[in-house]
Amino acid sequence: MTLPSAQSSDLMGRWLAQLQGLRDASPHTIEAYRHDVAAYLGFMSAHLGGDVGLAALGAVRTADLRAWMAHERADGLGARSLGRALSAVKSFYRWLGEAEGVDTSAVLAMRAPKAGARLPRPISPDAARDMISRTGLQAAEPWVAARDVAVVTLLYGCGLRISEALGLRRADAPLPDVLRILGKGKRERLVPVLPVARAAVDDYLRLLPHRLMGDGPLFIGLRGGPLSPRIVQKTMADTRRQLGLPDSTTPHAMRHSFATHLLAAGGDLRTIQALLGHASLATTQVYTGVDQARLMDVYRAAHPRAGKD
Repeated sequence: MTLPSAQSSDLMGRWLAQLQGLRDASPHTIEAYRHDVAAYLGFMSAHLGGDVGLAALGAVRTADLRAWMAHERADGLGARSLGRALSAVKSFYRWLGEAEGVDTSAVLAMRAPKAGARLPRPISPDAARDMISRTGLQAAEPWVAARDVAVVTLLYGCGLRISEALGLRRADAPLPDVLRILGKGKRERLVPVLPVARAAVDDYLRLLPHRLMGDGPLFIGLRGGPLSPRIVQKTMADTRRQLGLPDSTTPHAMRHSFATHLLAAGGDLRTIQALLGHASLATTQVYTGVDQARLMDVYRAAHPRAGKD
């Protein structure tokens, strides 16, 4: 990769400092922006045949941008990653327009490549049950094993996000027949609690050697603090390796599996939307694509010559 010129590097540094100072962007976001914009500036330096200063940046046109995007795709960058890179470049140009009066029209008008819809990757009902039962074998402490089983059971049995499961308070247990969950966008929803999920939480509390406060977290770590999502993720990673399940078998995959299995059992999209807390039905409709994809897999397995004629 060609490195950006000293002048363009200075401009990029000022822009990133503004992002960090005014918008309180995370170090991860800042580093991702730095990488994407540095790659863009390096390409433009080679493409335009010289240092890329303010005049050159303002003279970039649609054909130059298309050349950059084609170069990135040829280097193996996917449509989603290229869209993210273009978003970073546009953010840089918005700052250039405000701070330096650079012409930003060509860059801001550029559209990102269309990315195919990314289907959720659920696991089968049998695999979900195996994940829950095997999770209980990962910890030596009985109460920790029961805790982990309870969390994974809530992810699959109630379709909770990991943040929602770990956000439950001691006062929420014993779990009622219906949980009131405050999800993304502070949208509130009602989620039925299966007896198996209620029993799993009861088992955890029965074995728990620590006293919990009513306004404190329901699920705690070994030292008594709130249970970290990383602990759940690691436990599930160990379990899926033992079961030979794919790396996509994450805590969120249990939520995907909850929705997909409901749909396969005849659940309607509006009900599933309400249970998941999706703001838009379009978000829930992605699960119909999973079901259709599975049907095609079954069809191809039954008819090996399908698609070959």
